[in-house]
Amino acid sequence: MQNPLLTPFDQAPFSKIKNEHFKPAFLQSIEDARAEIDAITENTDTPTFENTIEALEFAGQQLDRISSVFFNLNSAETNEEIQKIAQEISPLLSEFGNDITLNEALFKRVKAVYDQKDNLDLTVEQHTLLDKKYKSFSRNGANLSEDKKKRLREIDAKLAKLKLTFGENVLAETNKYQLHLTNEADVDGLPEGEKEAAAQLAISKGKKDGWMITLDYPSYIPFMKYAKNRELRKKLSLAFGSKGFHNDELDNQENVLEIAKLRFERANLLGYKTHAHFVLEERMAETPEKVHEFLNELLDKAKPAAEREFMQLEEFAKKIDAIDRLEKWDGSYYSEKLKQELFNLDDEKLKPYFKLENVINGVFKVAEKLFDLQFKEVEDVDRYHNEVKTYKVFDANNNFISLFYADFHPRAGKRGGAWMTSFKSQWKRNGENVRPHISNVCNFTPSTKSKPSLLTFNEVTTLFHEFGHGLHGMLANTTYPSLSGTSVFWDFVELPSQVLENWCYEKEALELFAKHYETGETIPMELVEKIKESATFQEGMQTLRQLSFGLLDMSWHGGDPTQISNVKKHEDEAFKNTNLYPETPETCMSTAFSHIFQGGYSSGYYSYKWAEVLDADAFAYFKEKGIFNKEVATKFKDHVLSQGGTENPMVLYKRFRGAEPKVEALLERAGLL
Repeated sequence: MQNPLLTPFDQAPFSKIKNEHFKPAFLQSIEDARAEIDAITENTDTPTFENTIEALEFAGQQLDRISSVFFNLNSAETNEEIQKIAQEISPLLSEFGNDITLNEALFKRVKAVYDQKDNLDLTVEQHTLLDKKYKSFSRNGANLSEDKKKRLREIDAKLAKLKLTFGENVLAETNKYQLHLTNEADVDGLPEGEKEAAAQLAISKGKKDGWMITLDYPSYIPFMKYAKNRELRKKLSLAFGSKGFHNDELDNQENVLEIAKLRFERANLLGYKTHAHFVLEERMAETPEKVHEFLNELLDKAKPAAEREFMQLEEFAKKIDAIDRLEKWDGSYYSEKLKQELFNLDDEKLKPYFKLENVINGVFKVAEKLFDLQFKEVEDVDRYHNEVKTYKVFDANNNFISLFYADFHPRAGKRGGAWMTSFKSQWKRNGENVRPHISNVCNFTPSTKSKPSLLTFNEVTTLFHEFGHGLHGMLANTTYPSLSGTSVFWDFVELPSQVLENWCYEKEALELFAKHYETGETIPMELVEKIKESATFQEGMQTLRQLSFGLLDMSWHGGDPTQISNVKKHEDEAFKNTNLYPETPETCMSTAFSHIFQGGYSSGYYSYKWAEVLDADAFAYFKEKGIFNKEVATKFKDHVLSQGGTENPMVLYKRFRGAEPKVEALLERAGLL
């Protein structure tokens, strides 16, 4: 029987793929990729850009496709069998990656071209590719002695497994926890829609009655925001905050220590002082010193505001409920109450205007007005789950631009959070512009028996955020797949996503889609005004929270972690300048900090704030000229969205904006000046 993953495919053939197809497909495509690499190294012609760099760029494409299908499923629709395959495959892929970067004959050819780079007639994009290929060897040990190369391979194989285990533990902890409530008083304060969702969840988990609360965001966040029962909020908050921190089989403390130490050892092997020095060489920020400077500058500006906001919140909680000491599990609850008092605005007032389908159509309309894109929902595209929606994207001249998958609700096999990914990159070859297949995955409140899926305003901005990443992928227009779409410096990648969130606050954009799901009435202007006013509500506290995560990340990766033996103690030290709430000894952030220990954000969490500076500065330009101004939108498309990683991001940004970004734009927008 033919393996559908080994038959050349354009669209991922989800319905034909069985779990048993994956491993043979990986093994075969690794062998095929090896043969393509051998063809490059055995070529007796003098190394050239075409026969070496370009040949290497397009080698192993089948393997890349299979990997993207498999690892996307492992995030969005996994099961024990897939997780087991991931554990078997990851070290093999890591080893194969090392076989390439530690292949002396191949490096010799790449270096021969690289050493000639000043005499070659190359485009800017080709120069970037050459630089990237050379660094992929030098930064992965090509210049090391044999024994050091061997150690590097061991570290990489180990890290691949540790990161997977870390993520599996977090997912298992999330899925394991269930708070089943049977007393109506325990769900007092929850809006009707949230109660109904919790009741539905209880039934789906096999309970005859009552309400089920879990650690999935659509269940956890509303409970923390609205439930009056303080003891239950505490119970849930401690469960959420202690994922991977229980000294049991799902404990992540050893994994955290081992990952940090192996990354440090790896950086030292390659001649870098720390993991952060290694990572930041390939970022706009360049050095750990610059990152610390950046984070501390924002900390100085935000901390006084955060302390004022916290005092205001404490006084408010004392006034209405005689709370003597504000704890972490009180934050969301009293913030929501205070926000309602100050702005008379809560999610329950807004949600009826944000029916999921309307918001999807809204983000499509924004993309149409800015970039002339048309989205057509199609039924003939194979999907990995029946909840996934599929669209074909066209430009104004009806040229096919991209395939777009959208997957919006929580499931047992899906990790939490929201992300954009791709099932196929964009590239140009042999006169053809091969178009990408892009996916957005989120975990939004599902519909209930009586109500459609109605989004909180936070979920609306999340949808726009991920769609901004999606546009970066869809509008890609580069020659080489490894420079296409979101393949950019990590601290630049959040610009397209974060800038798009700004449209959620603008009357002109909201009028396109924010219509009451029952009456069809457009969102009233006074609510729009309140959304804008409340946008900077507790911005100091929010900023402090983000900075604390960035500082925690740098504390693990910007120094020597070999002497750290106590994860919690180390974390407390990293947080000491950003703490507002009393410490909770039962909780630990690091053991579930998937962004830096499983995802790609190690030494990079600061980039969310960095990108906020870029996005505030970029959106100020749109505001100046009109938020749907075609000239500015076209510049953004031509110089940022379509260019991927073909040039240094600051060069691209300045081409769009005419100048470097200013931190003042962010401080002004956040009301922190």
